[in-house]
Amino acid sequence: MANIVFDSSDALLAASGTDLGVTAWTEITQTRIDLFAEATGDHQWIHVDPERAKTGPFGGTIAHGYLTLSLASLFLPQLIEIRNMKLGVNVGCDRVRFPAPVAVNSRLRGRGEVLKVEEAGGGVQATVRITIEIEGADKPACVVDKISRYFF
Repeated sequence: MANIVFDSSDALLAASGTDLGVTAWTEITQTRIDLFAEATGDHQWIHVDPERAKTGPFGGTIAHGYLTLSLASLFLPQLIEIRNMKLGVNVGCDRVRFPAPVAVNSRLRGRGEVLKVEEAGGGVQATVRITIEIEGADKPACVVDKISRYFF
């Protein structure tokens, strides 16, 4: 269930600056990392070879940056729910950063903030900053400004 519900274009247009709170924690297992490697063809040893990764720069395997980024699609619907729309589409991302690596078996969650909302292309376009936090860490794993367009 989403933290914040918007039920109209007017409600969404008034949402700039809204703190969306946080999502539930999600564990990043080696199985999830391996499945991502299989889906993308990125089999670099720092992700998929636990034995070799023990002697690598991170002391174990780490999640792909793009796996971490893709979790924005998991976290956004936990942060906001858009009701009474006909269609929602992913427009893209701005300012993607990866401040810290995600070690295998880490737990991540998304923290959201509505940065900007405007009318665009016959719909309402929202830019939501999703900060993907690592449990117990000082730095986030990823910060992304996710752009979505909603048609009511």
